[in-house]
Amino acid sequence: MKPHTTPNAERFLAVLLAAAIGGSLGCSKQAHRPSAAAILSPTASVDVNGQVVDAKRSATVQDAQTPPSGLAAVSFAGSTLTHWPYTGETLDGTPADPVNLFFVGNADPVKIRAALMSLDGNRPAFPPVYPFNATWSDCIGNVQTNYSEAEGWQGSVIQLQLGAYSPVRVHLRLWRTGAPFGSGGTWTVGAVHWDLTIPGTADHQVLAWELPQQVVLVDLLRSGLLDPTAPFAMTGVINQTPSFRTIPPPIYNGIPDALKIPLGLPPGPSAVPVGIPNDGRATIFYLTGEAAPQTGHFSDAFSLTYNQIIPKPFCSDGPLDFVRVSGPVTLSRTTDVSETGHYEYHSRIAGRLTVTPVDVTQNPPALSGASFDANVSELQQGAIDPLRSLVMHGSKRILPQDGGSELFMSRLRVGSHGQSSYVASSHCLAPLP
Repeated sequence: MKPHTTPNAERFLAVLLAAAIGGSLGCSKQAHRPSAAAILSPTASVDVNGQVVDAKRSATVQDAQTPPSGLAAVSFAGSTLTHWPYTGETLDGTPADPVNLFFVGNADPVKIRAALMSLDGNRPAFPPVYPFNATWSDCIGNVQTNYSEAEGWQGSVIQLQLGAYSPVRVHLRLWRTGAPFGSGGTWTVGAVHWDLTIPGTADHQVLAWELPQQVVLVDLLRSGLLDPTAPFAMTGVINQTPSFRTIPPPIYNGIPDALKIPLGLPPGPSAVPVGIPNDGRATIFYLTGEAAPQTGHFSDAFSLTYNQIIPKPFCSDGPLDFVRVSGPVTLSRTTDVSETGHYEYHSRIAGRLTVTPVDVTQNPPALSGASFDANVSELQQGAIDPLRSLVMHGSKRILPQDGGSELFMSRLRVGSHGQSSYVASSHCLAPLP
């Protein structure tokens, strides 16, 4: 068992001051994904995008039949992978993160996990402070999607972190492709970033793509598993430059220059969102060796407390519809890996939060209505082996109020074989007359 702990790293953590978020949720864990059970009106209409809508209810249904636009071809040592150079949170081809890693050769995702988890925290290329002196472990994070021509849509069954869920970490997701490389090898896709836990929430804000890419490079060189004659190479530009996504000013202005500079961010405050630097290129690693299997049972469980003013995450009445969310959420995960390379995990997030309407036109913001409870839960389960993968992610938000309940629910299922789908639906209360 690897417990959830925050390593002692005063010098590094001193630069992570608690930002006055002031209502900005940034790239919150739920900001991009609606979540609610399909309760459709008998008179609801259907638009050309498959969206069912009326005044109170909506539903979105996506299948895995359509490839995303903008596929790119990446070649190495005579082998080519045609893939989508971004990750998604659904199956509609909306980019979430840039792909910045490829693994070829003896590169099954379970073996990459073993290679990273077999390393200690001694990285002479970086300062001996957290998270650079931490070790890799399985982690909790949103399921994301990726597409390759070899096997279609896949889900991020394996997620790893360098450090802990909070306050900062390097977060890596892996996708099998089923695409062959050479004689008996394969292609695996990866996306890695540096994120921080937004103060007063259990959600994360991405801060960097480039520095964590260098961390993975350093660690795989340390592993001794790369081909000695051609250990790694860089692709051409395959995704958006010179930046991808942004950091909201309330979060950005809480990050001291001592951290901004190594992350490649401009020093000083900003009144507008700041782009996260991205050179658009990915690193290709050629693995020929194999680390000792990281088998057995692994688990982690911890709680975080919400205490933040945020835009109402669903059923919003407009840009000034803000609420204060407070209360604990519990996060847990178990992972089991067999001697044959079968990897399986289950994770759960659950909490009962207090939600209070807030008038943000006042300074400071003032509570403007009666509080009510919100029941939140997420369940994930996934499995992967050299032949197939499957991951499922379900999310639910229930807000009982006077006059009824507002609901968001979603379900994402992505597998190598069988039907993949994404379904999200909501039920909002009708506006008061």
